[in-house]
Amino acid sequence: MKQRIDGVTPPYEPETERALRRWMPPGVAREPLMLFKVLERHPDLASRLRTLGAGLLVHGRLPDPDRELVIARVAAHCRCAYEWGVHMATYAESVGLTPQQVGLTVSGAPTDPAWTPRQTALLQAVDELHDTSRLSDAAWTDLREHLDEPEALEFLVLAGWYRTIAYVANGLEIEREPWARAFPES
Repeated sequence: MKQRIDGVTPPYEPETERALRRWMPPGVAREPLMLFKVLERHPDLASRLRTLGAGLLVHGRLPDPDRELVIARVAAHCRCAYEWGVHMATYAESVGLTPQQVGLTVSGAPTDPAWTPRQTALLQAVDELHDTSRLSDAAWTDLREHLDEPEALEFLVLAGWYRTIAYVANGLEIEREPWARAFPES
């Protein structure tokens, strides 16, 4: 399968170069992600998306392990190998996800003993949102036992944002980054 929209290619125009660097986390020397290169085909849209994406990834209230667990589970439910692989290669180890837990983000149940009660609440909420686009009172209560009100609100936006990213990556059949973790086939 061929990627449906090619990303911008070097040599980049100065504004494109600046935009691509703004997409990447501070201090990362890697080539900008193909997802970002594709989004830069529509610079105005990319700029609007980058603001929310960076806000969630770099300036969010959720602790990094929570954020990455939510992203991995959303990407796994959407079968978005691209986003799952990028995040698991970049963040899984640094946020403390064990190799077992990384695999369980794709194929495990929220009640697996590998998860803490907080992780279970996050995973159950992601699963409900994926299946029904809603949260039951029980899932909300469980989530709020671990997250304050602003964090719970951010959780909902984070899950929805990465579903949007999964739609873009899957819809455009964006090719996997060569260094990304391979998505487990079940």
